[in-house]
Amino acid sequence: MRNMDFYRAKQYIVNRLHVELDRRLIYHDLEHTLDVYRAAQRLSTAENIDNHSMQLVLTAALFHDSGMLINYENHEEESIVICKKELPKFDYTDTEIDTVSRLILKTKLEETANCGMEGILCDADLDYLGREDFFIKSTKLLLEWKALGKHSYSLVEWLKIQIHFLEKHHYNTKAAQAIRNETKSKNIEEIRALYKICSEPSV
Repeated sequence: MRNMDFYRAKQYIVNRLHVELDRRLIYHDLEHTLDVYRAAQRLSTAENIDNHSMQLVLTAALFHDSGMLINYENHEEESIVICKKELPKFDYTDTEIDTVSRLILKTKLEETANCGMEGILCDADLDYLGREDFFIKSTKLLLEWKALGKHSYSLVEWLKIQIHFLEKHHYNTKAAQAIRNETKSKNIEEIRALYKICSEPSV
């Protein structure tokens, strides 16, 4: 039995995302996928998981938003469809594809990560919450939703949503907690302050 050809699978999906993604996706673009991939690499190394498990996590990172090539809503399920169709071509076994699919499904916001691999991918997907570019990424998501006609929040409404999301969120892995919690706390304080200024009635 041949081992999975991770690097050809990576090249395949990166090329597809580069060529086929809707240009209105200014948050869920190729750079987001590569950003999640790089974060998953760092966390996998820090969490000391074995190489095979790491490659499955990284495969899930690369394919986790590929479903947006088909449908923006419920894109995680569409991503799994793509995995089941394409990954056998790169010698992934049914068991490996099932693992990748399970990991991708855990990136849905209402899901809860239950194990190390799941925690790594979920933390990688939301790595930006604890970074200094949080406000840039958040604004890109808001503009993406407006471009697609999904929502039309006012600034105050958007800030309130972001505060609620940040306060509810927690990183799963010790590695992410160690490197991101401090800046995430600062981001929460800054966005609370901005919300207070923006929501005060003008004189």
